[in-house]
Amino acid sequence: MSSPTPRIFLSIGDPNGIGPEIAVKAVAALQHDPELNPVIVGDRFVVEHYAQATGLRIEETDGTVSAKAGVIHLLPVQKLSPAAFTPGQISSDAGAATVGYLSAAVACLGQGRARGIVACPHSETAINAAGITFSGYPNLLARLVGVESDRVFLMLIGAGMRIVHATLHERLADSLARLTPDLVVAAGQAAVTALHALGIANPKIGVFGINPHAGENGLFGQDDENINVPAIARLRQAGIDAHGPVGADLLLGQEGYDAFIAMYHDQGHIPIKLLAGRTSSALSIGAGLIFSSVGHGSAFDIAGKNIADPEAVIRALRLVGGTAFSSQEASV
Repeated sequence: MSSPTPRIFLSIGDPNGIGPEIAVKAVAALQHDPELNPVIVGDRFVVEHYAQATGLRIEETDGTVSAKAGVIHLLPVQKLSPAAFTPGQISSDAGAATVGYLSAAVACLGQGRARGIVACPHSETAINAAGITFSGYPNLLARLVGVESDRVFLMLIGAGMRIVHATLHERLADSLARLTPDLVVAAGQAAVTALHALGIANPKIGVFGINPHAGENGLFGQDDENINVPAIARLRQAGIDAHGPVGADLLLGQEGYDAFIAMYHDQGHIPIKLLAGRTSSALSIGAGLIFSSVGHGSAFDIAGKNIADPEAVIRALRLVGGTAFSSQEASV
């Protein structure tokens, strides 16, 4: 008798945010879809708190069982004390637990017990308060799998757009100082690899300018001439259909691009968040694994009120379930 196909693992994120609620709601919504119905990863008592409203029973698993109706399959990871479970409150204990859940899921994936991971929202404040240096899931994934942090990138997906961020959660001055042709090339290569896995055979990539109007031929500085122009030339020499640099405001209005490369956080997040809102998905690329998270935060203001919308989690599960990544293909 053959063993079941590895499942997607769903980490609950910050246990004091809306993560565990939307994880449970997503499982309830996917009861009759065995391909996407995930294994939840988190503290059992936290998941039980939200499962009561669904009528589903919890069965613990190491990930080696098939999905079945009426059940929430759970990989129990004991990282939070009951006293620290305070929905709506930011705490270092919850931040440490967030990292613990994801670490357990990544370990299972490395052992072949999972085929991909979706993570519910985190709190950077809570994780850093726990003494863990953290600037987003891509950086944490890089550490967990032993990949250089500047080779793992965020691809934000929503409203028909895909935007890869060359830099992410850091002070803008630090972000701009860290931009190099090598970094932009790596982001472009990771983007193309991810797009291939998403079924796009010959992707077209647009590169946002660093300065307004991509520097206006040196009027606003030489950053684009010194960084983006040589990076795009190298990408094209490698056979990648890369174009730019062009100011983000202009390039976003042009059709035919399969993905864009943003230079810093807000340049990429604003258009996706404006048009897709909380339904956007975040794909971490370059770490050699299949990983997605949601495009919204932990929403501490509504945590524990049973009013959070699981749509972004469901979209992320569908994204991971539909990718064609292998570990080799996902590596850059």
